[in-house]
Amino acid sequence: MVGITSAVGVIALLDEEQDQLKIFALEKLNAIVDLFWAEISDSIAKIEILYEDESFAQRQLAALVASKVYYHLGEFDDALSFALGAGARFDVNLKSEFVDTMVAKCIDVYVRQKSAATASSLKRKGKEAAAAVEKGSEAAAATAAAAAADGEQAVDPRLEAIVERMFERCFADREYKQALGIALEAHRIDVVERAVLESGDVPGMLAYAQQLAVTVVQSVAFRTRVLGVLVRLYKGLARPDHIAICQCLIHLDQAAQVADTLDGLLRGDADAALLAYEIAFELVDSASQKFTTRVRGALPPRDIKAEGTAAAAAAGGAGEGAGEVDAAATEYAARLDKVRGVLTGELTASLELEFLYRNNKTDLLVLKNTRLATQRNSVCHAATVIANAFMHAGTTVDVFLRENLEWLGRATNWAKFSATASLGVIHRGHVKEAQKLLAPYLPAAGVTGSAYSEGGSLYALGLIHAGHGLDVTEYLLQQLRASST
Repeated sequence: MVGITSAVGVIALLDEEQDQLKIFALEKLNAIVDLFWAEISDSIAKIEILYEDESFAQRQLAALVASKVYYHLGEFDDALSFALGAGARFDVNLKSEFVDTMVAKCIDVYVRQKSAATASSLKRKGKEAAAAVEKGSEAAAATAAAAAADGEQAVDPRLEAIVERMFERCFADREYKQALGIALEAHRIDVVERAVLESGDVPGMLAYAQQLAVTVVQSVAFRTRVLGVLVRLYKGLARPDHIAICQCLIHLDQAAQVADTLDGLLRGDADAALLAYEIAFELVDSASQKFTTRVRGALPPRDIKAEGTAAAAAAGGAGEGAGEVDAAATEYAARLDKVRGVLTGELTASLELEFLYRNNKTDLLVLKNTRLATQRNSVCHAATVIANAFMHAGTTVDVFLRENLEWLGRATNWAKFSATASLGVIHRGHVKEAQKLLAPYLPAAGVTGSAYSEGGSLYALGLIHAGHGLDVTEYLLQQLRASST
């Protein structure tokens, strides 16, 4: 059987007056457009006229053919416009390059429109809500909510229909991660929750969603909504992942809820208490100093004897002895003190210092030879000082500096600042001896020293207390206010 070698004959049917012949022509063109799109493109105006004719029964078919022609011409915007007009004729379940390209283009446009609508809605809602608060008007607040709703609906419904079909395709193919990714980009919190719950691996999908939320989602407002949903879903698990919950709460800046989680775990068995300690260490590593301070302040007060006694009595029954009740309260208090101690960061800093000191393998001979080879070059002098700081960072080993004080004294101006500040790198976290170590360089009343040396010492003091600076903040502020240079 000889195949079709030209589309001219089929195209000619578009000029017939009977709609049946035009529909037949469009069906044939739809089947061969991938081969003869160049010929069909010369008659694209006829196809567009059929699409624009509201009395024509197969307008969607005409739109689909036009979309494919424009796709092959590289006019993707026009192709998408006609694909949207094709309605149900545009089948997102078909496996073809045309469908994949149009779906990707559709999702991109939908994401832009949805993000813009959401941002506009939030901005308008904030302004209207502020006005409502100032005026104390409930009507103004209602107007703000209505305006926000209108902003969220400013997305082309045809785009939304295709994206919805794409979501259904992902769920039918069990491509839950793909659906989740599209939903996060499109600000579809409902699809995010559905993708997690229907995946069959809820903990794994929650972890994946959390990772995407904190690394991919740019909108702070939407990220907050997503993390709030994830916290709720985490808590709904048979065995809630308290570590993941607290990580979400860190991003949500919910210190009080983190404190409640720790308190609940501390009142549990030994395994729960160990988990609370682990979370406390995670907080010190990943959260800000301000946040951990708020968590520590939100924990129950130290005097919890009456409360602990009542809780233990309720758990142990009326027949238990007072000694056992007091023991439970004492154990809870001890656990609480341990968590507070961890949240100060001092224990973590101490362990880090000990580990780095024991595992310090720096070869001082390398530094010595470098110093001897470059002692007449000021740039290399500064580079050697900085190299020593990096090599001994956090180890508290400042032997090289102490053995070469005369050589260090050659530094001038900003090189002297760097040399003094390098002590902060070497002794990072060594807060107990910070003032004593830097005493020769810190500003002193009645003594006029080098501004670069004093500035470097204050910088070093800040580096040493990085993450543990509550006790030194006021001192640094006083020195800065008192500075006359």
